[in-house]
Amino acid sequence: MDINQRGIEAMQKGEFEEAATLFSEAIEQKPNNPISYINFGNLLSAVNEPEKALKFYEKAIEINEDSATAYYGAGNVYFNQENYDEAKNMYEQALKKGLDQGDLHFMLGMCLFNLGQNRLALPYFQRAVELNENDSDAKFQYGLCLAQLELIDEALVQFEEVIELDDQHADAFYNIGVAYAFKEKSEKAIEMLNKALEIQPDHMLAGHALKIMNGNMEK
Repeated sequence: MDINQRGIEAMQKGEFEEAATLFSEAIEQKPNNPISYINFGNLLSAVNEPEKALKFYEKAIEINEDSATAYYGAGNVYFNQENYDEAKNMYEQALKKGLDQGDLHFMLGMCLFNLGQNRLALPYFQRAVELNENDSDAKFQYGLCLAQLELIDEALVQFEEVIELDDQHADAFYNIGVAYAFKEKSEKAIEMLNKALEIQPDHMLAGHALKIMNGNMEK
């Protein structure tokens, strides 16, 4: 097992000091190997040292401008700092350099969604779901994006698939309830909102929506 792999294993076990030592040795042995810098950047991100992490990702890109995972790592740093424009730029570079993973498409979608560009976000969420059909987070965000664009039937499909994967997903039940309310299927909407509150009793949005629905039913 090479030294970088040993460092990754140490990091996965939470042995961060050991991982740092191994990645440092890897850099000393092969200073022109971008992978060691990316791994160190990932480690620094994991221990909440984002600015230091960025330096390592930048060094990896300096050594090899086609280091797709370095752009992805930098994108994650910017995303966590809520710098969605810069994160989007980094993720787009990762995509251009050949990284075609569900997580990357999901994060690009999240950037655009947070920037209010829902229509542009939609194909990235769709691709994320295609690449990983069991990713409930991707399905949920895809559903939200469809709902924002008033594609209610398509959104419902995604939310229902979310609860098939995770039957404790209160937000998915809430959004199914809202979708049924939009379609004027009041009984079904109330059933779904009650389910959301059963899972999460302090779900304020579900509670508020249920009061409105019950009030309308009493009229």
